[in-house]
This record gives sequence, structure tokens and C-alpha cells, in this order.
Amino acid sequence: MEEENCVEAQGGDLESVNGIRAEEMVCCDLKAGNIESGDVKDGGKECVGADVLCGGVCEESMKYPSCNYGCQKLKSQLPVDSGLLASKEFGEERKLSRQNRIELCRLFQGAMSCQNWELADGLVPLADPQTLNDALCIALDSVWFLCSRSELYAITGLIRKIITSGAYDFTRAVLRTSFLASCVSACQSRTVSLTDTVAVMAQRLHERLQECNGDDVLKAEAGAKVQKFSEWALKCISLHSRCEGNKDRISHHSAVEIQHQLSAFKTFLDLAGDHLTGKDFTEAFDAACFPLTLFSSSFDPGWALGISATAIQGLLGLLVEGGADNVNQCFLEASRFGSTELVSILLQIAHRNSLDVDVDLALGFAAHYCKISTMECLVEEGNAMAFLGPLLRAAERGCLEVVQWFERRGCREMELCLALTAATASSRVEVAGYLLPHVPRHLLTALSVEILKAAGERSYGSLDGVEFLLRSDFLGDPASTYAVADGIAKSEDDSVDPALRDFLREHWSEAAFEDGLRQGREHYLNFVRILRWGESPISMDDIPAPLRVAIAYSPLYRECVQAGGCLLSQRLRGQLVDAMSRLGSRRDLDGMSPFRELLAVLEHHLPRFSLASTPSST
Repeated sequence: MEEENCVEAQGGDLESVNGIRAEEMVCCDLKAGNIESGDVKDGGKECVGADVLCGGVCEESMKYPSCNYGCQKLKSQLPVDSGLLASKEFGEERKLSRQNRIELCRLFQGAMSCQNWELADGLVPLADPQTLNDALCIALDSVWFLCSRSELYAITGLIRKIITSGAYDFTRAVLRTSFLASCVSACQSRTVSLTDTVAVMAQRLHERLQECNGDDVLKAEAGAKVQKFSEWALKCISLHSRCEGNKDRISHHSAVEIQHQLSAFKTFLDLAGDHLTGKDFTEAFDAACFPLTLFSSSFDPGWALGISATAIQGLLGLLVEGGADNVNQCFLEASRFGSTELVSILLQIAHRNSLDVDVDLALGFAAHYCKISTMECLVEEGNAMAFLGPLLRAAERGCLEVVQWFERRGCREMELCLALTAATASSRVEVAGYLLPHVPRHLLTALSVEILKAAGERSYGSLDGVEFLLRSDFLGDPASTYAVADGIAKSEDDSVDPALRDFLREHWSEAAFEDGLRQGREHYLNFVRILRWGESPISMDDIPAPLRVAIAYSPLYRECVQAGGCLLSQRLRGQLVDAMSRLGSRRDLDGMSPFRELLAVLEHHLPRFSLASTPSST
């Protein structure tokens, strides 16, 4: 079964494996497009035959001091004379059997991993065109593990020979190696071991798919393909690492070694020439960026500025020089998913190549998904300055962490006032409560009517935010706050939302205060009627006075406490003022007595047990 999978991955059926298109991949709701279309396309190219290409090859090759025996055995199985083996027309006239192709790829992979250049060179003449394409991919993948100038010359020589012998699938080679190079760079972060990386990538892939829109079945299929290819890349890294003597971690390359690797990749691009189109470079750029989004949570801080990221920076730079035109698209995707280190790398690439990337739009995406570290990067490294839009959207959604971040970064006073209005309209009282102290009082006073009107107009049925502002005494003066509410309640202006006007008339207008006094009087009269003429066998006159007060006014007290804030609605204030007059308070009850003072008078007359059972208002 494994052999059949290998042939499917390496042979003529490969395109059917790779046939998943952008519309079958996860459809992200970014206007700039989605990064996954290229990701899965290249991701599906070798995933089926991953185990054969990368699993168990090194051990088998190392089992024998020389693989010449396997090479001779393979030659003996080919039904062709020695003259045909030496012919330049061999690749065009021959097609290897499935078993021979599997064996040849296995031997070539083992030779490359263990740096048996002589064996690898000797296998090239045995390959048919399709196997040459596979050999080109394997040889190009080895570029990211070379360490010396001699290895550079050996690998580039092999790549040149393979291409000269008839390899032609440059697109598959560049897509596959771009994905692998990205994984190699990411795995050099000290926090990532090869043992844990598969689980890390799988978890991040799952999270990313959950964040995307699209059909669940297609997302599951796309996720499976990407995960298989990711596992193949990590097996390939593990294979080379074991050959280098590291069992669970990839070696860190020096700056000189990375330059050798990039030089080898540049040689391949030069040899490919016009066979690689702008579309190929664009998809390869996608393929290189995708793993970095999956690894983003595992990077050391500042990884993008370190030596480990040099190789991927160089790779992406070469792809841009070749014609990749999706830097901004990948940049926006990376910002959306919080891939801070990739955002940093793409900012550097855009700067070096004089490319425009939309840092302000990227800041909006990062803020929308609450990617704080990415927001920091976009502002500090990308000089993003458009705070207002992301701030307003964060306030509307009630994302307090993002709102706090913008406020601490130094938003203008008017921006904070607009954000307060947005939070109020959306009834995000926690955000409104945070912003209120940060908006200057003079600005609130000047715009108080417009703030309440705008909040009511955009409230979508809930006026909890408006009520919160009023209860918080947002103008810092009860008389002024009540006056603003009363003015809007009495207004006949068509610009005032009818629901807002009705709400203020019923609860926050002077008429509401009078209505509260009336309700208080009616409540008192009803209580007296029960006390004097009720038919209960228990005489109310026999009940202690504090208990009678509790029976009469505990419901009002509880309602006032639960309302909270600095001010009561005019309706409740009217009821409370009437209650104080019945209890013999000598205060100027018609004035603007503070809510807490009025409540304290009522508490003085209530028994302690009724206070203990009432939720605290603080």
C-alpha cells in the first residue's frame, strides 16, 4: 500500500492529488483574498507519498556502508542494455515500473540525506522523466541542510545534472521546497522540538480552520491535506537531523551556511529560468508563509530579527525578485492570525523591495482578532497610525483589552469620545466604564446631547448603554446630567430616535420625577389602608416601627441598590424622595440631593437584617 501511495505522489496521478483549488480550501473573509489557496495546493503535492519519500530512508541507507548494491540491483532489473543506459534519449524512451521508481527514489533520498554524492550522481542516468522530477524535488529540498561550500557545489551540480537530464517540473519543486524551507527556519526556534512540533502545528491548524468561514467538510479535507504535508516536512527535517547526529532538534545554521543555502536556491532559480512564471513565485511565496503562521505561537520573541529567520527572509526575497506579487495579501493574513514574527519579516521584505503594504488595514485585522503583540509590531515597526477605525470596532464589540491598548498608545481625546459613543450604543458598559474617565469633562459637556442621540440611534433595541452613562453621572454634575436627559425627552427634533425619547421621558425627565412622587404617594396610601382597615388577624399596629418600614420600603430600597451608579433615574428618585418625606427627613428633598445621601436616610430607618440581605451597591 505504501508503494502505491508513493507512485501516486510521484507519478502521473500527482495532479489529481494536487487538484484541490482555492474554492475548495478554507474561505477566509478578508477582502485581500486568502492565503490558503496556495497553501493547500502545494501542500497536497507530496503528502500522499510522504512516508516513502522521507520515512525510514536514512536508516536503510545507513544500514549498508554503501548503497551500491541497491544501485546494481536496480540496474539489473531494468530491461535495457548498457548502450541504452548511456543514451541521452533514455529518459524520453523509457518509463520505469512502479517498483523501480519507488526503489530509485528511496535510494536517491538516502544518498542525499547521507551526502553520498557519488551514489546520487550515479542514480540520475537511471531515472525516467517523472523520476527525474522527483529527484529534482529531493535534491532541492537538501539545499536547506547543507553546511559547507563543498556541499553547495555537490548539490548544485546534482541539480544542474538532473535538469540537464530532463527534469521539467520546476513548479512542484519550488512550491515544495519553499514550504520545507519555512519549516526548517521555524524549527530552529529554541522553544520548538521536533517531537512536539507535529502536535503544535496540528493544533494551530485546527484553530486557524475554526477561525475561517467555509463548508465544514471542505475545511476538514483541506486540513487533512495540509497536515499530511506538514508531517512530511517535519519527517524530512527529522531525517536530515538524525544524519547530522541530532535526534530531536534541527541544527542551528551559521550566517555563512545560510548564505550557501540561499546561493544554492538562487542557482536553481537561474537554471529554471523562464520555466517558472509569476504565478509560480506567488504560490511559492504563499507556501513559504503558511507554516510560519502555524508556528507563530512557538517563536521566541524577536525571532524574526535573529539568525534563524535569515534563510526564510532570503527565500522570500528571492521569490519577490522572481515575481511574487502577493506580499500584501500574505501580510494581511499574517496580521489577522496574529503571526507577529511573519508580519515583522514581511515588513522588512516590503521595505527592502520598495513594496507597499497596508499597515493600517493590517492593524484593523489584528485588532479585530485581539492580536495584541501583532498590533505592537505594526505600530512600532510598520508605523501604523490609523487608530480610530480599529478602536471604534473594538468598542462596539466590547473588546476591552484592545480598547485599553489603544488608549495607552495615546489616542486623541476626540477618538476616545467617539469610542465611548460606540460602546454606549452597543451597550458595552464595561468598555464605556473604562473610557468615561479618560474623556475630558469639557468635551463630554459640549457633546453630551450628540453623544446620547448618536448612542440611541445606533442602539439596535437596547438602551442599557445610555442608562449606564446617565447613572454614572457622565457630566460630573447631577443637575447637568438630568437637564440633558430632560432636554432630549422634551425635544421634538426628528433626529432623536423615538425609542430613546420615550425611554428618557419615562425614566429620566422631570415628568418622570413627578410621576415617581405620585407613585410614592399611592404606595403610601395603599400601605396605610392595609394598616388601618386590613382584615388580617395580625394588627399592623402591633408590629415594631422598623419592621413596618421594612415592609413598606424594602422593595424600593432593593431596586435603588440594584440600579447602582451615581444617579438614580428620575422616576426612582421621585419615589425615594417621597419615602424620605414620610419618614420625617428634614433635608431639602426637592433639591438635587446626592443619591447616596438619600439612600443613607432610608437605611437608617430599616432594620439591619433587611440591609444584610440586600446586595451591595458598591
